[in-house]
Amino acid sequence: MVEQGTSEIKERIRKQLSGIGNIPAVPQVIAEVSNMLDNEMTSASDLCRVISRDQALAAKILAVANSPLYGLPRRVSTIEFAVVIIGFDHIKNILLALSLLDTFKVRNAKDWNHQEYWRHSILTATGAKRIADDLRYPKSGEVFTVGLLHDLGLVILYKYMNYDYKQIMELVDNQGLSFLEAENKVLGYTHSHIAEFLLEKWNFPRNIIDAVVNHHTPSESEFSPVLSSLVHLTDYMTQKFEIGTFMCDDNMPLDENILEILQFGNMEYLEQFMESYKPLFNQHFESLNR
Repeated sequence: MVEQGTSEIKERIRKQLSGIGNIPAVPQVIAEVSNMLDNEMTSASDLCRVISRDQALAAKILAVANSPLYGLPRRVSTIEFAVVIIGFDHIKNILLALSLLDTFKVRNAKDWNHQEYWRHSILTATGAKRIADDLRYPKSGEVFTVGLLHDLGLVILYKYMNYDYKQIMELVDNQGLSFLEAENKVLGYTHSHIAEFLLEKWNFPRNIIDAVVNHHTPSESEFSPVLSSLVHLTDYMTQKFEIGTFMCDDNMPLDENILEILQFGNMEYLEQFMESYKPLFNQHFESLNR
């Protein structure tokens, strides 16, 4: 997309979202967590106290830590142990992403299943991190963050632009368009651009934003093609395996340029690679449903 088009899209999104008064300039929890993590005096025990005050958040962190995909050698039963065994830096990534996702939680409706959205987000995050670790990608914590936030724009679209969301779903249901095609027809942009606008507003790092924006088209990533490709691959695998899918990813194509970006060589090898993760995806999904 040319720069002028990008600017026009951002201006259109800004105008649409600026009329919605209850989207926070910076979610309070993000501001609190960011200030805390910027303080060099913050200790692991300080972080534990903050996490433990929010039982829902604590439960989600433990669910992450105990995921078969996360790969920890033993069961984690306390936040204190989670901080120790996962590590302070990775806990920071998990806390930030989970807090943001929880800020925009919505109730289930006939056209939105928030449990499915959550399970898809966490499966993509933990799966992408596991693959990143196995491929020796050094910043697997960033991969987790992008995986968790890759569909942030969807929940914003549903919660704050519901009229547009319903029009999009009508095109998907009645005309057989993919969700991305319907978004472009109704809005002129996609949920990825909505996420980009907000993550920029909240001062997320450029490489994280770029990877979220390009999670459907990693070969178009300017700053983080490997990061985008890892999340794209895992997102695609949820659909391929029909494990932890979310309705908006139906008929999602694989960007085959990831063969070169991730150095897989050929499609046959990639198919074998993906298939080797299917049991772990199943185990993870079962653990989330207990």
